[in-house]
Amino acid sequence: MVKYLAIGDRVFVRLGEESKSPAGILLPDNAERPRTTGVVESVGSDVRLVKAGDKVLFHVFDELPSPDADVVVVRESSILGVWEDE
Repeated sequence: MVKYLAIGDRVFVRLGEESKSPAGILLPDNAERPRTTGVVESVGSDVRLVKAGDKVLFHVFDELPSPDADVVVVRESSILGVWEDE
């Protein structure tokens, strides 16, 4: 498994799961919409509002790809919200 180490105001986010049917088939309407939620993997030293493990919503046009297709890099300012499951 790759370990991500963010720098500055950057945040590595593991993208949320794609929608699947109970049988495991990917739902086609989800393929047209970009994934904009995920779990923070790593934060840079200048990041103050989120930490590893936080579930976040981010602005889709500010993401950069990483070597792993399920992980993107965003600036802290691109994160729109953090939430907790109840």
